[in-house]
Amino acid sequence: MPVTFSDVAQAAHRLQGVAHRTPVLTSRTLDAQLGARVFCKAENLQRTGAFKFRGAYNALAQLDADARERGVLAWSSGNHAQAMALAGQLLGIRTTIVMPQDAPSVKLAATRRYGAEVVLYDKHAITREALGTELAHQHGFTIIPPYDHPYVIAGQGTAAFELAEDVADLDVLVVCCGGGGLLSGSALVAKAQAHACRVIGVEPALADDATRTFYSGTLQSVHNPETIADGARTPSLGTHTMPLVMGLVDDMVTVDDAALVRTMRFVWERMKVIIEPTGALALAALLEGKIDAAGQRVGALISGGNVDLMAAFALFRADQNT
Repeated sequence: MPVTFSDVAQAAHRLQGVAHRTPVLTSRTLDAQLGARVFCKAENLQRTGAFKFRGAYNALAQLDADARERGVLAWSSGNHAQAMALAGQLLGIRTTIVMPQDAPSVKLAATRRYGAEVVLYDKHAITREALGTELAHQHGFTIIPPYDHPYVIAGQGTAAFELAEDVADLDVLVVCCGGGGLLSGSALVAKAQAHACRVIGVEPALADDATRTFYSGTLQSVHNPETIADGARTPSLGTHTMPLVMGLVDDMVTVDDAALVRTMRFVWERMKVIIEPTGALALAALLEGKIDAAGQRVGALISGGNVDLMAAFALFRADQNT
């Protein structure tokens, strides 16, 4: 495997006092509805509002002096962008972020506020990977991709690492999946525990490349999927994440965008915290009955809470009118 549990444990030590140790939230209403005990790791309360800060800081903290001097480049629709910008600010490393022109305004503004130089691109004219690689070659930047990087994967796994320390003997761990960084790191942790724990990844139905990869055994892709879960609009699993997902994850399921809206509303109203569509994936799979959780102890990773409030209210109103 390209990353090990030891890498995650080292990342957890590296992040102590830098990343927030986010709380584990519970809801009696949620438990009653599912007939289970559900423990939600609230990464929406992480620095920059998402789990991505863990992987970004872990990766940047291990750069040598030359790479730090030259600066780094990343591509992202928003959460990795913000995470890289803040991690770079904390470590004194210049960051350049390639973002789509239609990136959520709240994520774009935050990335700039953390001090990154943002390069916008038309996703219908060029891929972010192609533009980012060209810029990195021109300026000597080190590329830190949003998920397919060993240090990033190890850093993301620290969310599950903390959950395992706080909540013993989980039967199931449910994790959202875009490019598979969080899912891969979480699966490494789950399979290292003495208590057997099933790991289930969740994707948007409109961006189901990892699910198709999981069931076919061959790499599948998707191009610019029009899902509201912008954090999961990745084209495919990566060279590092694919073997981890295929080797350690027990199942993959999908949920549609309407389910994400219903789940966001449930969490906002019942649990009193703001989550974004991608952050709703794990709970949506549970609430929609895609995963049989009855009688079990279930961990669910809420990946982020960076959402345009007015856009979210519009989604809630539209759902209420259907």
